[in-house]
Amino acid sequence: MNEKIRAHEIRLIGDDGKQYGVVTLAQARLIAENEQLDLIEIAPTAAPPVVKLMDYGKYKYQMQKKASEAKKKQVVIEVKEMKFRPGIDKHDLEVKMNQIIKFLDHGDKVKLLMQFRGREMAHKEIGLGKFDEIIKLIQEKTGALVEATPKMMGNRCHAMVAPGKKGK
Repeated sequence: MNEKIRAHEIRLIGDDGKQYGVVTLAQARLIAENEQLDLIEIAPTAAPPVVKLMDYGKYKYQMQKKASEAKKKQVVIEVKEMKFRPGIDKHDLEVKMNQIIKFLDHGDKVKLLMQFRGREMAHKEIGLGKFDEIIKLIQEKTGALVEATPKMMGNRCHAMVAPGKKGK
């Protein structure tokens, strides 16, 4: 930028895209001073190096503004967790289902967890059957996608559900 440019001859481009052609660095500095703009080296490896006339403060501000706009549009997906037990009651299941539907509609992923304790471990197939029913029910109501199929890890069974495509 400005004084840090070391090339003797440069290809100068105006802030409006006007081509000044190949000029000496002294001439480019005079032009920049007359237009009250900065010299910014765009392609230092080119022969001769390409330098553009622009208001560096304004350019930096616009880049910062673009970055903040991109950050605003960024969607943060959270992973919510919902625990179940094999002997869950009908009403408790409905309450948890409504909460899961709310999470998925909001765009969050939901980690489903079926936890077995004591004698429930002896009859895992009953709990796993109920877990599969819960997952199917979620898919029917919301059109959600099962990202991770149910897997047993110790006394717990995990599954991951993500929101389905919009417009269903």
